[in-house]
Amino acid sequence: MANLHHLLKEKFPEAVIEIHDHRGDETAIVTREALLRIAAFLKDNPAFDMNMLMDLTAVDGLGMKWNPRFEVVYHFYSLAKNHRLRLKVRVEEKDALVPSLVSLWPAANWFEREVWDMFGIKFQGHPNLKRILMYEEFAGHALRKDYPYNKRQPLIGPRN
Repeated sequence: MANLHHLLKEKFPEAVIEIHDHRGDETAIVTREALLRIAAFLKDNPAFDMNMLMDLTAVDGLGMKWNPRFEVVYHFYSLAKNHRLRLKVRVEEKDALVPSLVSLWPAANWFEREVWDMFGIKFQGHPNLKRILMYEEFAGHALRKDYPYNKRQPLIGPRN
């Protein structure tokens, strides 16, 4: 049987930009526009049966001079089939927006909030996109490679 990332490339040739299985981790890099459609396919198609979104994070490629700068990374798992697949979506710094997957996997809610909080990447259609780790008045996004680690932040006092 073909590998999952190869099957995905065959099904969505226009939307799967690149595939690889470096160190056995099957990965497909997909377009932002097709992310929601591909994620729904992974969940609903019996060959994939990805019923678990294990993790969602981002990577800032500033130091590696990536263009686009960011990748949003999704790790899917099928309990029934015991297989995994990683999806990546590349996003520009000036247009850091991807579709939310909360409608497919409710667990995406907290993951997407964390990525917004730490990297400043927005999730279109998210039901409540607000900070989850830092306080609301925190200025900036702490995991961006250009965030000044010694920056002074506004202090929060008691709220009435």
